[in-house]
Amino acid sequence: MTLEPADRVDDVPPSGIRRFFELAEEMDDIISLGVGEPDFSAPWAAREAAITSLERGQTSYTANKGKRELRERIARFEHAEHDLQYDPETELLVTAGASEGLDLAFRALLDPGDTLAVAQPCYISYVPGATFASVDVLDVQTRAEDEFKLTRDALEASGAAEADALVYCYPNNPTGATMTGDELADVAAFCREHDLAVLADEIYADLTYEHEHTSIATLPGMRERTVVFNGFSKAFAMTGFRLGYAMGPEQAITAMNRVHQYTMLSAPTTAQHAAIEALDSCLDEVDEMTAQYDRRRNYVLSRFEEMGLSCFPAAGAFYAFPECPWDDADEFAEALLQSEKVAVVPGTAFGAGGDGHLRISYATGLDELKTAMNRIESFIS
Repeated sequence: MTLEPADRVDDVPPSGIRRFFELAEEMDDIISLGVGEPDFSAPWAAREAAITSLERGQTSYTANKGKRELRERIARFEHAEHDLQYDPETELLVTAGASEGLDLAFRALLDPGDTLAVAQPCYISYVPGATFASVDVLDVQTRAEDEFKLTRDALEASGAAEADALVYCYPNNPTGATMTGDELADVAAFCREHDLAVLADEIYADLTYEHEHTSIATLPGMRERTVVFNGFSKAFAMTGFRLGYAMGPEQAITAMNRVHQYTMLSAPTTAQHAAIEALDSCLDEVDEMTAQYDRRRNYVLSRFEEMGLSCFPAAGAFYAFPECPWDDADEFAEALLQSEKVAVVPGTAFGAGGDGHLRISYATGLDELKTAMNRIESFIS
């Protein structure tokens, strides 16, 4: 046989985000509002712990599930911060980023031909990951008039009652939407009534600005049907360390670890040492970064209001999701890049539910952010 791509791989288009990054890389003096990662460096204490572990020669594999010391700290952190209680021995798995955890769940918890309901617009890896696992995807469209929150109406209208599982991200990438406990209660009731498993991507849980984050796994009857994903990339500004974790019922974590131990073996050892220190001594820095994101969020939302661009008051992550002033958001984003050297991402990169919108990341310094917003205002006027 010739080495041709498998059909399920060939059917997945290249990332829409990557196309704009490649265009931007060919130009000088670009201000990027498109990258979904913090502009801060990882906390110094975490970096120093990584360096120290290397100097001590701590470069071997860890246990497949991750260092016990780290799992115990994660369990304490999640209990204290998000009211989640998981046994670090049997219900917690350390992964190479939250993205690996989601990929493991698609492969370990769903069979080929099962249906995964995906709240749209969504993080770009959900649909390809499900496709690679030969899982069918059912889009659940959220709406701008609902501030891109997942509602029972949206679930019912999409036919999600016939799905096997639901995956969502709140606080949301790309919209910045959040959901309160009361709003999640309606989603939880739907999932219980129709026996849906839930894959809850909560990587932005600690970047919630206007209310406390609630995990659906804390709601009645949901812990046993939910796997929660989180990690160190966003709130701790440790994207390059590639470290996340999954928490869920023992049988789900055991199945995911079975795939993990044959593919990844264990998450990066150096990153695990850094994460232990991050949880021990860097939470104040997380709070300060969060406060800075909130200041930037308020600035960006106020500028869009001044420009007359409709943009709901995104209350989480580090994204705003304004309506595009042109009919074609892809054309607008490319023209803005060429004319003003500001990179944004058209909403269609995150699925059809993002059509007519732009994802604006405010994970960049306030001075650059002000310059970029001035350029956007000049361009649309």
